[in-house]
Amino acid sequence: MRDRGSVPETEEIGVALSKKNQHPVPATTASDWNRHTQQDKELVKGLGLTSSTMLVIGSMIGSGIFIVSAEISRETNSPALLIGAWLVTGFLTIVGALSYGELAAMMPRAGGQYVYLRESLGPLWGFLYGWTLFLVIQTGTIAAVGVAFGKFLGIFVPSVSSTNWIVHILKVPPIQIGPMVLGNMDVGLNTQNLVAIVIVVLLSVVNIFGLKTGAMIQNVFTVAKASALFGLVLLGLFIGRNAQALAANFQGNFWHNAGLSAQHAVQVGVGGPTVMVGTLTILAVAQVGSLFSADAWNNVTFTAGEVKNPSRNLPLSLAMGTGIVIALYIACNFIYLSVLPLWGSAGGATILDRGIQFAAEDRVGTAVMLKMLGTGGGALMAIAIMISAFGCDNGLILSGARVYYAMAKDGLFFRSVAKLHPKYKTPAVSLMVQMVWTCILCLSGSYGQLLDYIIFAVLVFYILTIVGLFVLRFTRPDAERPYRAIGYPVLPAIYILVALFIDVVLLRYKPQYTWPGLMIVLVGIPVYFLWSRRSNAAME
Repeated sequence: MRDRGSVPETEEIGVALSKKNQHPVPATTASDWNRHTQQDKELVKGLGLTSSTMLVIGSMIGSGIFIVSAEISRETNSPALLIGAWLVTGFLTIVGALSYGELAAMMPRAGGQYVYLRESLGPLWGFLYGWTLFLVIQTGTIAAVGVAFGKFLGIFVPSVSSTNWIVHILKVPPIQIGPMVLGNMDVGLNTQNLVAIVIVVLLSVVNIFGLKTGAMIQNVFTVAKASALFGLVLLGLFIGRNAQALAANFQGNFWHNAGLSAQHAVQVGVGGPTVMVGTLTILAVAQVGSLFSADAWNNVTFTAGEVKNPSRNLPLSLAMGTGIVIALYIACNFIYLSVLPLWGSAGGATILDRGIQFAAEDRVGTAVMLKMLGTGGGALMAIAIMISAFGCDNGLILSGARVYYAMAKDGLFFRSVAKLHPKYKTPAVSLMVQMVWTCILCLSGSYGQLLDYIIFAVLVFYILTIVGLFVLRFTRPDAERPYRAIGYPVLPAIYILVALFIDVVLLRYKPQYTWPGLMIVLVGIPVYFLWSRRSNAAME
């Protein structure tokens, strides 16, 4: 994954190396553990509690909160279950953050989750996470968020469009393989993805010039977009309440279709049969959108080597950041329900007729603002989403590069990626490698499909990391733990069970989202052994 810096001394590598063949193996002694989990001395400690919390918030809030509630409402067909889907996401996110706080305080190293998996389950699992992060999770998200910026910029500058081609290379037709549909995308450069590429290049270069520069941009844009989200909530409370929506969603209809015995229709895969499932199953299916919208809270752990007083600031920033965002997300969905009826028609002539379920292009946030403030409200929402996208991309770019840096130091990525900028001590090569791959994804048009595939894989790695928390409690009972996970072992165990249930449901009913992501992870296994063998040969 991400970048690397200068090649470290043996004692600073995150895995012990046997003197005989230099093959990476997990650290086993107390002295090894202490060496491998201490902070990175070569990095600048420039993130305080405020900046760390802003990184959590800024990485989480993108454009999803303004869009995915339309799909969730169509799946659940219930106001209560729309809120319920976000409550499940909120529970998983906050419990995950509280659990990661213990790992972050124990191992304040650049790379974060990659390091936790490496130290608890072994280097293969850390590599598979980093591999998937680089190939799909981080770079695909950066590309998609950048293109979203271009899409909303097009409202003000009509020449910015996905159909305004500068160079159109080819059209890849749709190819169906079992439940999966691959292809069906245009490859080339248009004005919309050009905007995305410009943003990715600009923010990647800016983040080379010192951690404080990137953190300053993050703080400014995070405050702006969190304020915009809070403003949406205030507007909905004081001027947006709509009698028709309130009657439709709350007066006797809030619990419609929400009983445990209720049946919900789900289409299996692409073009598969429609089957009836229970309420708990449909809530699991609905997590595709809400979990994606709340993801990336773990990105602050990637920068742990640059956080001041990490044993205090990392757990606090994770708890506060996720708590603030989840509260805003749930409040926003109550506002949606108070301004627009849940039920609508795809062919509805007005915003109210279309409701939340069939908001134009699923832009629920925009529909709500249009209802409250007219065309001016739609413009304000477009500006808010652009601010949100810009700040989100900055956080993802800043943090992601630290993972590839950590992998390169372990010999599991290009060695040059471990090089730091001689003056600013930032992972400059890692930032550039991440930038290049992200720009390729923008040109390929594949980022949208990649993002469809990642939630299953992301959840798998979250489960494995929290399993690692249990493993380390058993294998390293005497390790220093400045913070211990709140609710351990009950809350982390519930997280694992709920997340496993969601993944099993997605495997069964949404194979078009799950099997491709699983295959991307599995392909990383032979890559790991090839890379580690190559690394060992270079050391001999």
